[in-house]
Amino acid sequence: MRLGCVLAAFTPLPLGEFLALAREVEQRGYHQAWVGEVSGYDAISVMTLIASATERLHVGSAVVPVQTRTPVVLGVTAASLNHWAPGRVALGLGLSSPTIVGDWHGLAFAPAIQQMREAVEIIRRVAAGERVTFEGKFYRVKNFRLTAPPPAEPVRIVLAALGPEMLELAGEIADGVVLNWIPPETVPESIKHLETGAKKAGRTLAGFEIASFIRTCVTDDAAAARETLARDITGYAIVDAYASFFKTSGFGHEVDALNAAWKAGDRAGAVKQISPRVLDGLGVVGDEAFCRERIAEFARAGLTQPVILPFAPTGATGDPRPALLRTLRAFP
Repeated sequence: MRLGCVLAAFTPLPLGEFLALAREVEQRGYHQAWVGEVSGYDAISVMTLIASATERLHVGSAVVPVQTRTPVVLGVTAASLNHWAPGRVALGLGLSSPTIVGDWHGLAFAPAIQQMREAVEIIRRVAAGERVTFEGKFYRVKNFRLTAPPPAEPVRIVLAALGPEMLELAGEIADGVVLNWIPPETVPESIKHLETGAKKAGRTLAGFEIASFIRTCVTDDAAAARETLARDITGYAIVDAYASFFKTSGFGHEVDALNAAWKAGDRAGAVKQISPRVLDGLGVVGDEAFCRERIAEFARAGLTQPVILPFAPTGATGDPRPALLRTLRAFP
């Protein structure tokens, strides 16, 4: 079983400590370190640092918004990273959210499958060193060509996906997919949509990466960790896209009750709607033996790369790093 990990909680560390942690992750046998980009550190910079400090560890963005950089910039970026860390880079792309794209970046937010399709085509062509002229609904490029030597290996692109349409697009045009907040019981259904997309392109899912972030806490205080997890789930469940996704995962009753409480201004009441079965389905909390077995269940469900996203329990006073490191060091 190949495992990935998310190092976002550790990026505030001084550079030397962070790079030492990246090397430890590699030595422990993790396959890939994933880096997100929201309002914290720039994903590309962090990926570059990790790749430069390691020899075998793969790096991936999960994800950068496709709207906040042009496809030409993303293509040049991907080619650069793949040149310095050949075969170890995955460019993860997502359609993001109205807050990030509209409120923070001042750009129009109209999430569309076609925008992702166009962006991926341009990125691949740019990174391959082609002379690119493109006229689409969302993007126009005239006569661009990368002047640096293109990387020897094609750039790997993975897409963040929740719903059937994006899953099918990933299966059709990408090299992998990054899932989020998915219980192992619904992984096979997502894979069916990936297979549908792959068939459109006349291919199979052989060599296709199916990764998923899994909130994980190896702890002796399961109650505190589950409280933290419930608050985290609540923050996502009030977002329409995730509310719909959680409902398709079988958590409709809890999501409806949560959103009703939230809209009534009862924040604490909203969190209380997160039932034990939701917590058990969407997170992994317990001792090391339990967590290792539960992560293995995700792999048996069809993930090619479960991704450990460590979190610290509520009440972890002071420095949360010991709690986070305990989880990270429980694997692989």
